[in-house]
Amino acid sequence: MNRLNQLFTTKKDNLLSIYYTAGYPEINTTLAIAEALEKAGVDFLEIGFPYSDPVADGPTIQHSSQQALDKGMTVNLLFEQLKDLRKRVTIPILLMGYVNPIVQFGVERFCKMAAEVGVDGVIVPDLPMYEYEKMYADFFKDNNLSNIFLVTPQTSEERIRKIDELSNSFIYLLSSSSITGGNLNVSGSIEAYYQRIKAMQLNNPTVIGFGISDNKSFKKACEYASGAIVGSAFVKLLEEENYLEKIPEFIKSIRP
Repeated sequence: MNRLNQLFTTKKDNLLSIYYTAGYPEINTTLAIAEALEKAGVDFLEIGFPYSDPVADGPTIQHSSQQALDKGMTVNLLFEQLKDLRKRVTIPILLMGYVNPIVQFGVERFCKMAAEVGVDGVIVPDLPMYEYEKMYADFFKDNNLSNIFLVTPQTSEERIRKIDELSNSFIYLLSSSSITGGNLNVSGSIEAYYQRIKAMQLNNPTVIGFGISDNKSFKKACEYASGAIVGSAFVKLLEEENYLEKIPEFIKSIRP
């Protein structure tokens, strides 16, 4: 059992995850932000490794990625920064990014180094499921890393069942098929989508992301899933002065 599995075994609901971009707002703040978020009560973290063509990201996260790249952030540097991760942070950590930098780095090497620094899972939105299953699944399993799959309102039941079969921690439900940074859409069709997923009684818990920005949207997501992920709203906070000091108050505004 990695830390993610332990978390979902011991805590079934109201889980809060935060996403932020490694190397933003400053190149060397990756661990300091993780530490501050754990102290503020966050359940698990997603650390994004920046890429020059982030297709699923809205303007806020795109901007943070570009800033991090401009400052010199790379996958190599991220692993260097995470060397002391487990001396400072105990909650589960996921890395999130696109397949191109991972393939360039070497998938097997990426998984090995992620495990060495204490990462628990990886989210790669543009990694095709069949490629993962046929080419990379063993690298993840050998290093006790969870691969987190994404589901959208358009994903077929057949594909969701296959994702559930291949998953071993949680499934990431997108609140829409659009980019990050919008508002949580709770229209009738989206509610039907959440209810449809819930009715499928999947083996893996689900967590909702995209558009979670305040207590109202967090609570709504938690009606249908085990928890929710806040990304763009938190990345905006990092643009402010004294952002580390403001993290506890921000987390309380999401989950009092």
